[in-house]
Amino acid sequence: MKHLPINSESFQYVEKSFREWLDILGYANSTVYQLPLYARELFHWLEQQGINQIQQLTTEHIRSHYHNLKHRGNQRRGGALSNTYLNKHLQALYKLMEYLRQSGKLELPYLEIEREEPNQKPVEVLSVEEVRQLFTATEEHPGSPKWEAIAARDKAMLTIYYSCGLRRNEGYHLDLSDINFDQKTLHVRKGKNNKERFVPFNQTSSQILQEYIYDYRPCFLNAKELSALFVSVKGHRMKTQSLVIRLKLLQQKSDDIELQQKDIALHTLRHSIATHLLAAGMSLESISRFLGHSSLESTQIYTHLVETEANGKDL
Repeated sequence: MKHLPINSESFQYVEKSFREWLDILGYANSTVYQLPLYARELFHWLEQQGINQIQQLTTEHIRSHYHNLKHRGNQRRGGALSNTYLNKHLQALYKLMEYLRQSGKLELPYLEIEREEPNQKPVEVLSVEEVRQLFTATEEHPGSPKWEAIAARDKAMLTIYYSCGLRRNEGYHLDLSDINFDQKTLHVRKGKNNKERFVPFNQTSSQILQEYIYDYRPCFLNAKELSALFVSVKGHRMKTQSLVIRLKLLQQKSDDIELQQKDIALHTLRHSIATHLLAAGMSLESISRFLGHSSLESTQIYTHLVETEANGKDL
């Protein structure tokens, strides 16, 4: 979108001032960057219709532009545009109209276009037994010191993302100093929206993490990354994609064909522990705090998964 040309000085000015208005109001940097780009797409379309002044804009023009978006194909991947993408356009269009009104440039009637229902992929959740199989798979290795160290790291990875329920980037950013073995807590410093929280872990998790950190982690160090919890064989902080690859390798070690065929990622482990805790009787409020959710609405999804995905046993 940022490469779409707009020739009208009127539209160029509005795009620039719209961005400045969002910035002054304190919107996130990503919003300040993205919303004017969606407005640019509207302006580009308007110019194709022979409209070159912001004063010519009408609500009907915006509706026609949105209708065009809904019926055009995805130019990069083919198929239709996703509802999530369309909703971002709607957000930008509504916000642009608010800016035009508040700045005194143009006052338009309400758009009256409802948000699209989001295209949500089904949440993949592992059973308690499937999680046990992943932990068991860490024990199946050639037995050399190098592979023993990798297995210990794999088990620590499962502990962080399943037993502690961390998000992908939260685990990536974990440093050794964030783990307090006396209090059995993880200090998540880089949570979603930069929120911090403390996550408790039990004695079993403590033993797994201590074994990895003190007995095996030194095998990976080449003085390149002294602070990261997860380090590669070259001594660098492990990228999240590398952690996903390790998880999928453990998945394929399983004899369970159904488990092997599941599309799992690090977030699958987080969904799984939340579902298992709820099935074991933990309250939604406690699970919400454990996961670092900003509201209970984000946690409610797990109430729909308990009966079909969890077997109710407490790990």
